[in-house]
Amino acid sequence: MASSLKNLSSYNDKEVPSASDMLFGIVLSEWNAEITHSLYQGCIDTLLKHGAKEENVYVARVPGSFELTTGARILSGQHNLDAVICLGCVIKGETSHDEYINQAVATGLTNLGITTGKPFIFGLLTTNDEQQAKERSGGKHGNKGTEAAITAIRMAALKREASGTTKKKIGF
Repeated sequence: MASSLKNLSSYNDKEVPSASDMLFGIVLSEWNAEITHSLYQGCIDTLLKHGAKEENVYVARVPGSFELTTGARILSGQHNLDAVICLGCVIKGETSHDEYINQAVATGLTNLGITTGKPFIFGLLTTNDEQQAKERSGGKHGNKGTEAAITAIRMAALKREASGTTKKKIGF
């Protein structure tokens, strides 16, 4: 398995735009709270590291991962956000519930992004067991919350560049 060879949250700081004037939403699932809190911590720390201001980050908590899409829609409707980051954790169990939840969240966030033109970031861990979740929420494989924050910053910058509100070119 390739992911066992490196920390998946490694990135080059120089490739991340400043988030100093961006507004973000974070929607956090309360299910698997120990894991999702670690995802949140990685996310917020990364946003702040890249210049986001605490007062420009709005947080909404939802009961479970299935509710991430609706929570994201509600939060984005309340504020003029540059991007919405959805954080959750679905651990495979004895039934196929994980497949339905994961697919619903992925499809829902994709549809929100397409219909609104706003980045909705998929920060949902989809693991086989709790150990894998811990390894990807601040363990040896990094933190999906960190990755989601970087993605949000880069996508918000891309949207601004495409709309002409910044002078940078799209791409490299």
